[in-house]
Amino acid sequence: MTLMLWLYLSAWVLFCGIALALFLSNVKAYSIVDPAYRRFLLAPWKLATFAVAAGGLAFAAPYTGDPTWDYIDAAFMSALTFLTAPWSVGILFRSLRERHCGRQTVLALCLWMFSASWSYDLYLLLRDGYYPQTWFTNIFASSVLYCSAGLLWSLDWRPGRGVTFAFLETDWFFGAPRIPLRKVIWAALPFMLLAAVAIGSFLVDFS
Repeated sequence: MTLMLWLYLSAWVLFCGIALALFLSNVKAYSIVDPAYRRFLLAPWKLATFAVAAGGLAFAAPYTGDPTWDYIDAAFMSALTFLTAPWSVGILFRSLRERHCGRQTVLALCLWMFSASWSYDLYLLLRDGYYPQTWFTNIFASSVLYCSAGLLWSLDWRPGRGVTFAFLETDWFFGAPRIPLRKVIWAALPFMLLAAVAIGSFLVDFS
């Protein structure tokens, strides 16, 4: 491993350690652990779209010809994205809008990078014994999908306003009703299409 990669690895491990220490120092301060977030996330249409997306990625993995992509990283990156992306995207949007960086912002950024990049890097480092050459390009490719997933599973519908993103609302997921997919289907389609194109492009590019 080159010196640059050693420094990069050390930097992100340190950042993860800081984010974890902040989280453990006051777990209840983080809205991601609130039962309301679990209820918001486990809406039937979100679970269904997650199952389709995760299944598609896992199915495509052995056919891409990409040695860094297998059933394992396809599965855990999909799960991490589903569990964290709606919260991380919402927290980072609110932090930018309010021009404020707090402990939740630190955790949101860490979860984004760990889910989309660092977990992939670590898995391949342990599996293959060396840092993946694709680490840099993967940051951008996976971050696009991560952000898209966060936006998709943040879709909401409110009376008098129609389709919106839950993190734009004052009560966010705390007061968000469980809505059926038909309420947001037209807004959801572009995000679903992006995921389908991304999965398909793996097959086209590497087959």
